[in-house]
Amino acid sequence: MKALLQKGWRPILVIILLFIIWESITKIFAIPEWLLPSPTQILHEGVTGWDGYSHHVLSTIQLAILGFIIGSSVGILIAIGLHLVSFFKEAFYPLLIISQNIPIIVLAPLLVIWFGFGMLPKIIVITLVCFFPIAVAALDGFRQTSQELKHYMQMAGASKRQLFWKVEWPHALPSIFSGLKISATYSVMGAVISEWLGANKGIGVYMTLASSSFRTDRVFVAIFIIIFLALLFFAFIVLIEKKVVKWQPKEEGNHHE
Repeated sequence: MKALLQKGWRPILVIILLFIIWESITKIFAIPEWLLPSPTQILHEGVTGWDGYSHHVLSTIQLAILGFIIGSSVGILIAIGLHLVSFFKEAFYPLLIISQNIPIIVLAPLLVIWFGFGMLPKIIVITLVCFFPIAVAALDGFRQTSQELKHYMQMAGASKRQLFWKVEWPHALPSIFSGLKISATYSVMGAVISEWLGANKGIGVYMTLASSSFRTDRVFVAIFIIIFLALLFFAFIVLIEKKVVKWQPKEEGNHHE
Protein backbone atom coordinates (compact mmCIF):
# COMPACT_ATOMS: atom_id res chain seq x y z
CA MET A 1 0.00 0.00 0.00
CA LYS A 2 2.84 2.34 0.88
CA ALA A 3 4.58 1.62 -2.43
CA LEU A 4 1.30 2.27 -4.26
CA LEU A 5 0.91 5.65 -2.60
CA GLN A 6 4.52 6.53 -3.35
CA LYS A 7 4.01 5.80 -7.05
CA GLY A 8 0.40 7.00 -7.31
CA TRP A 9 0.90 10.63 -6.31
CA ARG A 10 2.69 11.50 -9.56
CA PRO A 11 -0.15 10.78 -12.01
CA ILE A 12 -2.65 12.26 -9.53
CA LEU A 13 -0.60 15.47 -9.41
CA VAL A 14 -0.45 15.63 -13.22
CA ILE A 15 -4.23 15.15 -13.46
CA ILE A 16 -4.85 17.90 -10.89
CA LEU A 17 -2.54 20.25 -12.80
CA LEU A 18 -4.34 19.49 -16.06
CA PHE A 19 -7.71 20.27 -14.45
CA ILE A 20 -6.34 23.55 -13.05
CA ILE A 21 -5.05 24.54 -16.50
CA TRP A 22 -8.37 23.52 -18.08
CA GLU A 23 -10.34 25.56 -15.52
CA SER A 24 -8.06 28.59 -16.02
CA ILE A 25 -8.33 28.51 -19.81
CA THR A 26 -12.14 28.39 -19.77
CA LYS A 27 -12.25 31.36 -17.37
CA ILE A 28 -9.52 33.50 -19.00
CA PHE A 29 -10.87 33.12 -22.54
CA ALA A 30 -14.55 33.06 -21.47
CA ILE A 31 -15.22 29.92 -23.48
CA PRO A 32 -18.96 29.21 -23.78
CA GLU A 33 -20.19 26.29 -21.70
CA TRP A 34 -21.72 24.56 -24.73
CA LEU A 35 -18.32 24.58 -26.44
CA LEU A 36 -16.02 23.59 -23.56
CA PRO A 37 -17.37 23.51 -20.01
CA SER A 38 -14.98 23.93 -17.12
CA PRO A 39 -14.18 21.03 -14.75
CA THR A 40 -16.24 22.68 -12.00
CA GLN A 41 -19.26 22.92 -14.31
CA ILE A 42 -18.86 19.26 -15.27
CA LEU A 43 -18.53 18.29 -11.60
CA HIS A 44 -21.65 20.30 -10.73
CA GLU A 45 -23.65 18.55 -13.46
CA GLY A 46 -22.27 15.18 -12.40
CA VAL A 47 -23.43 15.69 -8.83
CA THR A 48 -26.76 17.45 -9.37
CA GLY A 49 -27.78 15.32 -12.37
CA TRP A 50 -27.16 11.93 -10.73
CA ASP A 51 -30.87 11.10 -10.53
CA GLY A 52 -31.18 11.74 -14.26
CA TYR A 53 -28.44 9.36 -15.39
CA SER A 54 -28.00 6.81 -12.58
CA HIS A 55 -30.26 4.29 -14.36
CA HIS A 56 -28.15 4.73 -17.50
CA VAL A 57 -25.00 3.88 -15.52
CA LEU A 58 -26.58 0.78 -14.01
CA SER A 59 -27.73 -0.43 -17.43
CA THR A 60 -24.24 -0.02 -18.92
CA ILE A 61 -22.62 -1.83 -15.98
CA GLN A 62 -25.00 -4.79 -16.35
CA LEU A 63 -24.44 -4.96 -20.11
CA ALA A 64 -20.65 -4.64 -19.80
CA ILE A 65 -20.42 -7.37 -17.14
CA LEU A 66 -22.60 -9.78 -19.12
CA GLY A 67 -20.68 -9.12 -22.34
CA PHE A 68 -17.34 -9.40 -20.57
CA ILE A 69 -18.23 -12.78 -19.04
CA ILE A 70 -19.39 -14.15 -22.40
CA GLY A 71 -16.48 -12.62 -24.31
CA SER A 72 -13.94 -13.91 -21.79
CA SER A 73 -15.40 -17.40 -21.89
CA VAL A 74 -15.37 -17.41 -25.70
CA GLY A 75 -11.80 -16.14 -25.78
CA ILE A 76 -10.52 -18.77 -23.34
CA LEU A 77 -12.37 -21.60 -25.11
CA ILE A 78 -11.00 -20.49 -28.48
CA ALA A 79 -7.47 -20.33 -27.07
CA ILE A 80 -7.76 -23.81 -25.55
CA GLY A 81 -9.14 -25.23 -28.79
CA LEU A 82 -6.44 -23.65 -30.95
CA HIS A 83 -3.72 -24.76 -28.54
CA LEU A 84 -4.80 -28.38 -28.15
CA VAL A 85 -5.65 -28.98 -31.82
CA SER A 86 -2.77 -27.83 -34.02
CA PHE A 87 -4.90 -28.13 -37.17
CA PHE A 88 -7.36 -25.59 -35.76
CA LYS A 89 -4.56 -23.18 -34.93
CA GLU A 90 -3.10 -23.36 -38.42
CA ALA A 91 -6.52 -22.96 -40.03
CA PHE A 92 -8.24 -20.41 -37.80
CA TYR A 93 -5.54 -18.28 -36.15
CA PRO A 94 -5.12 -16.10 -39.28
CA LEU A 95 -8.91 -15.61 -39.32
CA LEU A 96 -8.69 -14.56 -35.66
CA ILE A 97 -6.24 -11.81 -36.63
CA ILE A 98 -8.31 -10.74 -39.65
CA SER A 99 -11.43 -10.43 -37.49
CA GLN A 100 -9.78 -7.60 -35.56
CA ASN A 101 -9.24 -5.55 -38.72
CA ILE A 102 -12.99 -5.05 -39.13
CA PRO A 103 -14.08 -1.88 -37.24
CA ILE A 104 -16.83 -2.71 -34.75
CA ILE A 105 -18.61 0.56 -35.50
CA VAL A 106 -18.91 -0.57 -39.14
CA LEU A 107 -20.06 -4.08 -38.21
CA ALA A 108 -22.70 -2.83 -35.76
CA PRO A 109 -25.34 -1.82 -38.38
CA LEU A 110 -25.07 -5.28 -39.98
CA LEU A 111 -25.73 -6.90 -36.60
CA VAL A 112 -28.89 -4.81 -36.25
CA ILE A 113 -30.06 -5.93 -39.71
CA TRP A 114 -29.36 -9.59 -38.90
CA PHE A 115 -30.50 -9.76 -35.27
CA GLY A 116 -32.74 -6.73 -34.69
CA PHE A 117 -32.56 -4.20 -31.86
CA GLY A 118 -32.64 -6.62 -28.94
CA MET A 119 -29.94 -7.75 -26.54
CA LEU A 120 -28.23 -10.21 -28.89
CA PRO A 121 -26.44 -7.72 -31.21
CA LYS A 122 -25.22 -5.77 -28.18
CA ILE A 123 -23.74 -8.89 -26.58
CA ILE A 124 -22.12 -9.83 -29.90
CA VAL A 125 -20.47 -6.39 -30.11
CA ILE A 126 -19.00 -6.65 -26.60
CA THR A 127 -17.94 -10.26 -27.21
CA LEU A 128 -16.11 -9.27 -30.40
CA VAL A 129 -14.31 -6.52 -28.48
CA CYS A 130 -13.40 -8.68 -25.48
CA PHE A 131 -12.50 -12.14 -26.77
CA PHE A 132 -9.42 -11.29 -28.86
CA PRO A 133 -7.05 -9.97 -26.12
CA ILE A 134 -7.84 -12.96 -23.93
CA ALA A 135 -7.47 -15.50 -26.73
CA VAL A 136 -4.10 -14.12 -27.83
CA ALA A 137 -2.79 -13.73 -24.27
CA ALA A 138 -3.85 -17.28 -23.34
CA LEU A 139 -2.23 -18.73 -26.47
CA ASP A 140 1.01 -16.93 -25.64
CA GLY A 141 0.84 -18.25 -22.09
CA PHE A 142 0.34 -21.83 -23.28
CA ARG A 143 3.16 -21.49 -25.80
CA GLN A 144 5.63 -20.13 -23.26
CA THR A 145 5.22 -23.02 -20.82
CA SER A 146 8.58 -24.44 -19.75
CA GLN A 147 9.55 -27.19 -22.20
CA GLU A 148 11.74 -28.82 -19.56
CA LEU A 149 8.82 -29.10 -17.17
CA LYS A 150 6.56 -30.49 -19.90
CA HIS A 151 9.21 -33.03 -20.82
CA TYR A 152 9.56 -34.05 -17.19
CA MET A 153 5.78 -34.55 -16.88
CA GLN A 154 5.74 -36.62 -20.06
CA MET A 155 8.57 -38.75 -18.74
CA ALA A 156 6.51 -39.29 -15.58
CA GLY A 157 3.69 -40.66 -17.71
CA ALA A 158 1.34 -37.66 -17.69
CA SER A 159 -1.43 -37.71 -20.28
CA LYS A 160 -2.09 -34.79 -22.61
CA ARG A 161 -5.03 -33.76 -20.44
CA GLN A 162 -2.96 -33.89 -17.24
CA LEU A 163 -0.15 -31.99 -18.96
CA PHE A 164 -2.56 -29.21 -19.88
CA TRP A 165 -4.32 -28.82 -16.53
CA LYS A 166 -1.29 -29.44 -14.29
CA VAL A 167 1.34 -27.49 -16.23
CA GLU A 168 0.19 -25.41 -19.19
CA TRP A 169 -2.98 -23.94 -17.66
CA PRO A 170 -1.35 -22.77 -14.38
CA HIS A 171 1.63 -21.38 -16.30
CA ALA A 172 -0.69 -19.43 -18.62
CA LEU A 173 -2.76 -17.84 -15.81
CA PRO A 174 -0.65 -14.64 -15.57
CA SER A 175 -0.99 -14.16 -19.34
CA ILE A 176 -4.71 -14.90 -19.20
CA PHE A 177 -5.20 -12.28 -16.49
CA SER A 178 -3.26 -9.79 -18.61
CA GLY A 179 -5.79 -10.39 -21.37
CA LEU A 180 -8.67 -10.17 -18.90
CA LYS A 181 -7.48 -6.77 -17.67
CA ILE A 182 -7.40 -5.44 -21.23
CA SER A 183 -10.80 -6.92 -22.04
CA ALA A 184 -12.30 -5.58 -18.80
CA THR A 185 -11.58 -2.03 -19.93
CA TYR A 186 -12.72 -2.78 -23.49
CA SER A 187 -16.02 -4.18 -22.21
CA VAL A 188 -17.19 -0.74 -21.09
CA MET A 189 -16.32 0.76 -24.47
CA GLY A 190 -18.05 -2.14 -26.21
CA ALA A 191 -21.16 -1.64 -24.07
CA VAL A 192 -21.33 2.06 -24.96
CA ILE A 193 -20.89 1.30 -28.68
CA SER A 194 -23.56 -1.39 -28.51
CA GLU A 195 -25.97 1.08 -26.90
CA TRP A 196 -25.74 3.22 -30.01
CA LEU A 197 -27.51 0.40 -31.87
CA GLY A 198 -30.91 1.45 -30.58
CA ALA A 199 -31.03 0.98 -26.82
CA ASN A 200 -33.43 3.04 -24.71
CA LYS A 201 -31.05 3.40 -21.76
CA GLY A 202 -27.34 3.31 -21.01
CA ILE A 203 -24.39 5.71 -20.99
CA GLY A 204 -24.24 5.52 -24.78
CA VAL A 205 -27.86 6.69 -25.00
CA TYR A 206 -27.26 9.40 -22.38
CA MET A 207 -24.23 10.63 -24.33
CA THR A 208 -26.14 10.71 -27.63
CA LEU A 209 -29.02 12.67 -26.12
CA ALA A 210 -26.61 15.12 -24.45
CA SER A 211 -24.69 15.65 -27.70
CA SER A 212 -27.82 16.26 -29.77
CA SER A 213 -29.02 18.89 -27.28
CA PHE A 214 -25.56 20.57 -27.06
CA ARG A 215 -25.22 19.67 -23.37
CA THR A 216 -21.45 19.35 -23.57
CA ASP A 217 -21.17 19.18 -19.80
CA ARG A 218 -23.25 16.00 -19.82
CA VAL A 219 -21.11 14.55 -22.61
CA PHE A 220 -18.04 15.05 -20.42
CA VAL A 221 -19.88 13.53 -17.45
CA ALA A 222 -20.51 10.44 -19.60
CA ILE A 223 -16.86 10.33 -20.68
CA PHE A 224 -15.62 10.48 -17.08
CA ILE A 225 -18.12 7.78 -16.03
CA ILE A 226 -16.82 5.52 -18.81
CA ILE A 227 -13.23 6.11 -17.68
CA PHE A 228 -14.15 5.43 -14.04
CA LEU A 229 -16.00 2.21 -14.88
CA ALA A 230 -13.10 0.97 -17.03
CA LEU A 231 -10.64 1.63 -14.19
CA LEU A 232 -13.00 -0.01 -11.69
CA PHE A 233 -13.30 -3.16 -13.82
CA PHE A 234 -9.52 -3.21 -14.29
CA ALA A 235 -8.94 -2.93 -10.53
CA PHE A 236 -11.43 -5.74 -9.88
CA ILE A 237 -9.53 -8.09 -12.22
CA VAL A 238 -6.24 -7.11 -10.57
CA LEU A 239 -7.75 -7.98 -7.18
CA ILE A 240 -8.88 -11.39 -8.43
CA GLU A 241 -5.46 -11.99 -9.99
CA LYS A 242 -3.75 -11.40 -6.66
CA LYS A 243 -6.04 -13.96 -5.04
CA VAL A 244 -5.67 -16.60 -7.78
CA VAL A 245 -2.08 -16.25 -9.06
CA LYS A 246 -0.26 -16.41 -5.74
CA TRP A 247 2.67 -18.40 -7.07
CA GLN A 248 3.78 -15.81 -9.61
CA PRO A 249 7.23 -14.44 -8.69
CA LYS A 250 7.67 -10.73 -8.23
CA GLU A 251 9.27 -8.77 -11.03
CA GLU A 252 12.90 -7.94 -10.64
CA GLY A 253 12.16 -4.27 -10.87
CA ASN A 254 10.14 -4.45 -7.66
CA HIS A 255 13.24 -5.44 -5.69
CA HIS A 256 15.08 -2.32 -6.71
CA GLU A 257 12.35 0.14 -5.92
